[in-house]
Amino acid sequence: MSDLIMVADRVLIEPDDGERQTKSGLLLPASVSESERVNSGTVVRVGPGYVIPNPEYSDAEPWAEPKAPVRYLPLQARIGDHAYFIRKDSIEITYQQKDYLIVPHHSILALLRPDPSEILDNLGGGEEDNNV
Repeated sequence: MSDLIMVADRVLIEPDDGERQTKSGLLLPASVSESERVNSGTVVRVGPGYVIPNPEYSDAEPWAEPKAPVRYLPLQARIGDHAYFIRKDSIEITYQQKDYLIVPHHSILALLRPDPSEILDNLGGGEEDNNV
């Protein structure tokens, strides 16, 4: 799957199989869940993020080392997250005989991360060594 590159703020999601069981034990077919407004699945690939201008870019100094005119603001979604997203904004594709959905990041409503401590580590709020 490394040859499939997501662009900008797009997220590739492997949708849940569709069949669900209700609290009373009834098995609902995939066609029932397709009519719902919110869907869920596992994040498989993530684009680089939102394009923003690079404040360090300048073409007025030709002798300076060239810098890219844009930067990317990274997305919150990561590979392995379980995403809940707005179904109508997704685009269905088939890649290597498997069905996926391409979803714009702004259509993702919530993410479930396998290990919540990873969020604190990435925000710099993990445990610190206070021994002085």
